[in-house]
Formats: sequence, C-alpha cells, structure tokens
Amino acid sequence: MVIKVFLASSSGSTAIKKKQQDVVGFLEALKVEYSQMDIACNEDNRMWMRENVPEEKKPSNGIPLPPQIFNEDGYCGDYETFFDAKEDNQVYAFLGLPPPPGSKEALRAEKALIVENGNDAEEHPDDDTLKKEIPAEECNGGVHGEEEVTEEILSEEGGEVEESGGAEEKAAEEVAEAAEDTAPEEAAEDEAAEDEAAEDEAAEDKAAEDEAAEESAEDTEEASEDTKARVEEAEAEDEAEDEEAKEEEELRQLEEEEDEAAEAEEEE
Repeated sequence: MVIKVFLASSSGSTAIKKKQQDVVGFLEALKVEYSQMDIACNEDNRMWMRENVPEEKKPSNGIPLPPQIFNEDGYCGDYETFFDAKEDNQVYAFLGLPPPPGSKEALRAEKALIVENGNDAEEHPDDDTLKKEIPAEECNGGVHGEEEVTEEILSEEGGEVEESGGAEEKAAEEVAEAAEDTAPEEAAEDEAAEDEAAEDEAAEDKAAEDEAAEESAEDTEEASEDTKARVEEAEAEDEAEDEEAKEEEELRQLEEEEDEAAEAEEEE
C-alpha cells in the first residue's frame, strides 16, 4: 500500500505550506513510505484529487485544498483529521497501516485487546472454577469480614474512578475551550487559503488563455507569411511568362522583317 500526499509545490499560502510541511515531516519521522503528488505542476493530479475527495469533506466552494492524504485510492483525510489522529496517537489507524511493534499505538491496541479479553472472561466465568475458588466458610455464610474488605476496596476504586473521570472531563473542557478560541483563526486562515487557491487557479486559467492566444497569433502570422510567399511566387511566374511572350513577339517580328527583305531582293 502506498500513501499519497497531494500538495501544491508553488502555493502562495503560508498556512498551506506549513500544513504540508507538518504532514510530510511527520511521515518522514515515522519512516512511512509515501509519494508526493504535486497538483500545481500536474493537472491530472489536481483533477484526480478533486474527484476522489468525498463530497462531505469538501468546503462550501467545492474545491478541496492541499494537503489531502490517500492510501492508494482510499481517502484518509485532510490536515485537520491528520492532526487529530497525531494528537491521539492514531496516525497508523488514520493511514490504514498496521502499527509497528513497540510503538505507542501498538501498545495501546494490545492493552485494549487485553481489557476486552478480560471483560469476556468476567462475563462468562467457568462455574467449576468458581466452585473450586469459593472456600467452605463462604458457602456456610461466615464471610462477613471479607465482604467488608471487598466493599472498602470497591469504595476506594470508585473514588479513584470519579477523580479520574473528573480530571478527564476537565481536560476535555480545556481542549474544547482551546478549540473554540482557535476556531475563528483557523476559519480565517482556511478562508484566506481558499481565496488564494481560487486566485492561483484564475491566474493559471488566464495564463493558459494567453498562451492559446499567442499560439493563435503565431499560426495567423505563419498563414499570412505563407500567403504572401505564394502571391510573390505567382507574381514572379507572371513576370516570367510576360517576358517570355515579349521575346517571342520580338523574334516573330524579326522573322517577318527578314522575310520581307528576302522578297524585295527577289523582285529586284
């Protein structure tokens, strides 16, 4: 599988350049093989990117901005979703690649698998095993002390869970507040980037039109030169024919004069 990063090598937007460098630099740091697909110098790359970005991921004007990331023909996401995956240590999942052994993402997946297997074991315990582990005293009801200890442990664990949950909620609120603070700036940057991209595209279209006009002018000039050459050639042929006709007329007159002179001599 090949990761494709669609970017613009000649973009005039500082924000777009920074985002592209962030994506490329992080992939290189992870030693993930990828291909850079330039949309500024290759029209096919630009059209392919626009056609394969899902409609729900496109901005209001319908023109997605670089960088856009694909795994072969499968769409992974844009810079924002890439950034979120990087913050959550889920970049390999975002790219659709298996995490390398020993990485944070791989360790997290292993822990999740262990927890899942542990939950399954708790939900479906073996009856014989439980019977063996239950002491005779508990079966006879003499386990009040152990029950009290168990309740204390559960109470402590519940307090820890509540504290942990409160810390997570507080962290989530801080992240949400930070996102709200930066949202207007990011929206302004995205809008400016979209405007610059539209201007770049308009400039490219105008350059193509100017080039077509120059080619048309060159063709017209070549056609005019060809026509002029043909006219001159025809005039030269006409002059040559006129000169030849004139010479023939002079020769005919000379022959007539010679014939008249010969007749005059014979009469004498």
